[in-house]
Amino acid sequence: MRTLLFHGAAEEVTGSMHLLQVDGRWIALDCGLFQGRRAEADAKNRTWAVPPRQLAAVLLSHAHTDHSGRLPLLVKAGFDGPIYSTPATRDLCAIMLPDSAHIQEEDVFYLNKRRRRRGLPPVEPLYDYDDALAAVRLFQTVSYDRWIPVVPGLLASFQEAGHMLGSAGIRLELAKRNGRTPSLYYSGDLGRPAAPILRDPAPFPPAETILCESTYGGRVNEAVDQAKEELVAVVTRTVERGGKVIVPAFAVGRTQTIVYYLHEQMLAGRLPRLPVYVDSPLAVNATEVFKMHPECYDAEARAFHRVTGDILGGGCCTYVRSLEQSKALHERTEPCVIISASGMCETGRILHHIKNNISSPKNTLLVPGYQAENTLGRRLVEGARRITLFHEEYEVRAEVVQIHGFSGHADQADLQRTLTPLVGTARRVVLVHGEPAQSTALAEKLRAAGFADVIIGRRGEQLPLE
Repeated sequence: MRTLLFHGAAEEVTGSMHLLQVDGRWIALDCGLFQGRRAEADAKNRTWAVPPRQLAAVLLSHAHTDHSGRLPLLVKAGFDGPIYSTPATRDLCAIMLPDSAHIQEEDVFYLNKRRRRRGLPPVEPLYDYDDALAAVRLFQTVSYDRWIPVVPGLLASFQEAGHMLGSAGIRLELAKRNGRTPSLYYSGDLGRPAAPILRDPAPFPPAETILCESTYGGRVNEAVDQAKEELVAVVTRTVERGGKVIVPAFAVGRTQTIVYYLHEQMLAGRLPRLPVYVDSPLAVNATEVFKMHPECYDAEARAFHRVTGDILGGGCCTYVRSLEQSKALHERTEPCVIISASGMCETGRILHHIKNNISSPKNTLLVPGYQAENTLGRRLVEGARRITLFHEEYEVRAEVVQIHGFSGHADQADLQRTLTPLVGTARRVVLVHGEPAQSTALAEKLRAAGFADVIIGRRGEQLPLE
């Protein structure tokens, strides 16, 4: 029996996890953290479609939390098999998973203080620092385009996905049976061509079943060059009115992209040399990992590195680690750019920067990409006029700008260009990692392009691969 079971990021964009059964052995494709409403996300994060002890291996597409963030919980629940990834993904997870554990522990500490006051029993974090380190110890790195035997009857290889440092699509070939060799290609998160720093995504290989993300399946985003122009315009007009630009950005990937662009535009003389602060210990550490892996850079980034010696903000950017340095930024009144995590404004230092700057019309909240449902970031880009932070209400008077062109995700046009060459070759396309409206819109485009069988993956459903 060889089947695919959908568990996470099916009709949603968090908690990515798909399970492949090969003759009684289970292999996980990703193991991501669910994010959103606290109670619902917590329940999903603690639920497994297959007992972790029964998993033989994990194949990890990349390090973003919605794809890797449940790995410590998986290990805590009894998984002890290999976690296969690219070298850059492993190095990023080595800093991101302990950071996620710290956030879990900190959130529960403050939650339990409130529960005690209400006479409620304490709750436990999903996992702790030791669980995260235990997960990191299980990583086995595999370079791109190298086949490895995962379990008997299953080969896998990683190929460039262009989404973030070390990101990969996963090519899977099952043992030949009844004259056929079933094959599956899992896109992970697909990047955009011509995006900064990273190499372009590799073309999808021929496969019977294509398991593809659809985050922007119904949207055509701004071109990368257009996003750069919008960034220059936003920063320029904010500086002219004496304000700050506050950027909630994922610590890994999005932060480095924004810094790269700001550095580039300052050197080109299109932006003034204003202070840029990256206020996130994780982003600081992630930037060091970026510097360790120039093999992942595209030709443009390598050339920029030769000229500047540092593509990630040398001379214009201050990387903030300590809490005292972070708090000191609240006292600054001159124009500047502050980039801080989390990317969807749910946790971390960005909440303090929003609290201190959202009510001034001089300032701008620049949101560089997609915001999931039920997040503060989503409410802000949808026009919320009042928000609650730290149990207090704040009026939204700052300018709020969302730029989709910074997204590391392929949009509808990119996905169509990538998938269309496989018409007549792929037996089916299965869409995951997308809200229903986005997946449905892409499915319609793919059927019109000639794909005979386009499926939207749904949580708990199984798909035979025989």
